[in-house]
Amino acid sequence: MINRALKIIRESHSLSLTETAKRLGLSKAYVSEIENGKKTPSLDTVNQYANEFDIPVSSIMFFSEQLDDAPTSKSSRTRNFLSRKIIRLLETN
Repeated sequence: MINRALKIIRESHSLSLTETAKRLGLSKAYVSEIENGKKTPSLDTVNQYANEFDIPVSSIMFFSEQLDDAPTSKSSRTRNFLSRKIIRLLETN
């Protein structure tokens, strides 16, 4: 889900793929491949997003964390529920 989190970040700042790629010093094709899940971004790329959008890497990772569909512990269910709600909230903005 890292691809979805990075796309949400871009869209929440009302930026095009072209503008985002330019700001990050990446190609538009590479940013598109990341957002479409065709490529997995390196930690350096995630750091670039974090720096450009002033979001801690830990927050990006929290949003992108993929948990099992059937979490076993109460804390896992709570984290899963909260992360999905936050992602939906960001997608609507």
